[in-house]
Amino acid sequence: MPAASAFNADHARSYAEGPPRQVPGFAGLQRMTSMLLAERVPAEGKILVLGAGGGLELKTLADDHPRWTFAGIDPSADMLAVAAQIVEPHATRIELQQGYIDSAPIGPFDGATCLLTLHFVPRERRLDTLRQVHHRLVPGAPFVVAHISFPQTEPERSLWIARHVAFGGTDPANVESARQAIGTRLSILSPEDDEALLREAGFSDVSLFYAGLSFKGWLAYA
Repeated sequence: MPAASAFNADHARSYAEGPPRQVPGFAGLQRMTSMLLAERVPAEGKILVLGAGGGLELKTLADDHPRWTFAGIDPSADMLAVAAQIVEPHATRIELQQGYIDSAPIGPFDGATCLLTLHFVPRERRLDTLRQVHHRLVPGAPFVVAHISFPQTEPERSLWIARHVAFGGTDPANVESARQAIGTRLSILSPEDDEALLREAGFSDVSLFYAGLSFKGWLAYA
């Protein structure tokens, strides 16, 4: 997950405006996440939301499934404060906790999500993060994960970075700095490596369900 300092109060307040603009088909991604979880999560299921800051997916899932309960974890107190405001109508069913996956409740959970988060997790911590999610799930529980993922060989890598920046509507004066930031501050893997890590972490039946330009999404099972 992102370092807590990456999302300060100013960023947190504007966060809700970002994903719908930057992520192709953002509303559809959330709807698919809700639908795919519901295939196996029971009516009174418990869901782990990794990278819960901002609260957007928590609100969608809580709106759709009035008997589910949630544990949301994120390292940023500011982002969690925004999430608390967004999900306030469902507050009795949602526990928010500041921290990383190793401090998340042990569960076990009936399903988990990690949306638009793993590209902030350093490569050397990615496998352990996924293993810790797997450890907290009941056997067969669904895990929905989506983040930036594209080829890491040149010239494809530079082309995909340029596409990502262009789709986000970056001010032309800031394009070059935005490309540099994407290329150096995020931990982006190829789709093949992302899938391999999910399997190495113990997940099975890994399948791609979403592809929106530079973003990919997978469904996998514990």
